[in-house]
Amino acid sequence: MIETDIVVGSGLKLTCSREELTQRLGVVARAVSTRTAVQVLLGVLLRAEEGRLHLAATDMELSLRTSLDAEVQGEGAVVVPGRLLVDLARLLPAGEVSIEHRAEEGSVRIECGPASYRLHTYSVEDFPRLPDVDALQTFAVDRQPLLDTVARVSRSASRDESRPVLTGILVRFEGDKLVMAATDSYRLSVKETALAVEAPPLEAIIPSRALGELARVTDGDTIEIGVHENQVVFSSGGVALTTRRIDGQFPNYKQLLPETFEHEVVLPRAELLDVVRRTAVLAQRNSPIQLEFAEGALTFFTRTQDVGEAREALPVPFTGERFEIGFNADFLREGLEAMASDEATIKLISPLRPAVLEGGEDDPTYLIMPIRLPG
Repeated sequence: MIETDIVVGSGLKLTCSREELTQRLGVVARAVSTRTAVQVLLGVLLRAEEGRLHLAATDMELSLRTSLDAEVQGEGAVVVPGRLLVDLARLLPAGEVSIEHRAEEGSVRIECGPASYRLHTYSVEDFPRLPDVDALQTFAVDRQPLLDTVARVSRSASRDESRPVLTGILVRFEGDKLVMAATDSYRLSVKETALAVEAPPLEAIIPSRALGELARVTDGDTIEIGVHENQVVFSSGGVALTTRRIDGQFPNYKQLLPETFEHEVVLPRAELLDVVRRTAVLAQRNSPIQLEFAEGALTFFTRTQDVGEAREALPVPFTGERFEIGFNADFLREGLEAMASDEATIKLISPLRPAVLEGGEDDPTYLIMPIRLPG
């Protein structure tokens, strides 16, 4: 990891805009740890130098940094309780905010108009060293296609920390193509996105949470991406997001996707999604949603004991023998919600083999494992 020097001293003293301070604190606070025994990770690093106030926070998986203009009377750095500082900044009266670190007191004094507050601080020497963004070689990609690809696949990433690799998204840059894949072993999302400009080769498993934060903390038309050892840095609009690469072998998604199917049924996606949403209301306590394909019709059925049951049918261009398959209702709904095209194709092999949902050219390929139906 690249280390950046932190200016340490008792001289931090500055004045800045309350509005801009509040906005920038709201960005970095998203990386403040909410569950840790390490106190300094509960803080936001304030560093004043050369007419700028730099802000940083990290929970050791994700870090966020940004800065704003300030009238700096004294350069230095201090770590202040993050949530407390954010809440306070939002409630301060309009005007200029003065921040002064008083090292001998172990506190920061914050003044705005008639308001004056004193906050205890953490040791700046204990704050983790973060990668030096300016020292990295980076390449630029269009921001919106990157964020759209993340949004289309991220729901399939696992939340189970016992399998770290599955909590990440496989990100692969291949010339003029970006590929992302995510799976929790019950479903798989894969999306290929064309890039306007070729990017250098890169493959990394990146925490899904970190990629999800990009949409919330960045703006502008492009995002700069840089890699150093086990860290990936994304920067845009004056904000730098750093996250670790997840070690391990991501499942070979190409081998997981079947090559041939017994049935392929094309349906209007919006109508299909509406039916799934309605019947899913009764699919509680892990009850599956059952799809029954018959000549010219698809019937959705679910039953939850002591709750009730739902049944609804759609006309479909299906021919052949009756076919039944069950799915997790939420997984089926989320697969359809990730698509934007007017039509969705359901590809089927057998009741116990995975099914695949496909939409248009810009939609992800979505594999979903079936649930064995009773009887």
